Amino acid sequence: MTSATKKQEPQLTHTDPDTGKASMVSVTDKLPTHRTALAVSSIWLPGVAFDLLKRNGHKKGDVLTVAQIAGIQAAKQTSSLIPLCHPLLLTHVSVDLKLVEDDVADDGGLKSGRVEIQSKVACMGNTGVEMEALTGATVAALTVFDMCKAVGKDMVIGEIKVMEKTGGKSGMYRHKQEGAERKSHGI
Repeated sequence: MTSATKKQEPQLTHTDPDTGKASMVSVTDKLPTHRTALAVSSIWLPGVAFDLLKRNGHKKGDVLTVAQIAGIQAAKQTSSLIPLCHPLLLTHVSVDLKLVEDDVADDGGLKSGRVEIQSKVACMGNTGVEMEALTGATVAALTVFDMCKAVGKDMVIGEIKVMEKTGGKSGMYRHKQEGAERKSHGI
């Protein structure tokens, strides 16, 4: 097999192939395109915490609104949190949270449940916005945890993934599990 017919080995883009050291990818020669990403996360809460969340009865205030704002703010700060991410001029960020109640009540008669989180991000740029969408979805879940931990630390954060991305050289991507039922504990 000649070198021209060999299939190229996959390589990590943030690692210098010669030294193995971390390096920031140059996007200088990439053309700007409209890029979008949709990421999801979820957090499962025990009955007492979920019940307070449903009734907006947490002492710290409106958990879902604070988590939404935290997710939006985090997406905008991704390059400050993740060392090799490029700072991007985002043109849109949305974080949506949805309550999903479990079918079975606990010993106290309260139903547990989860918050399903979707983070959508867009920009016109030389690199994708997957990390910004993931950061928005993750920080929103962390904020729910922070605001609810006083009434129950038995929460589970999970199922953090990119569901879809558009733009750039690779074009459209959809997660293989798109449309599949999300599990109750986010795992």
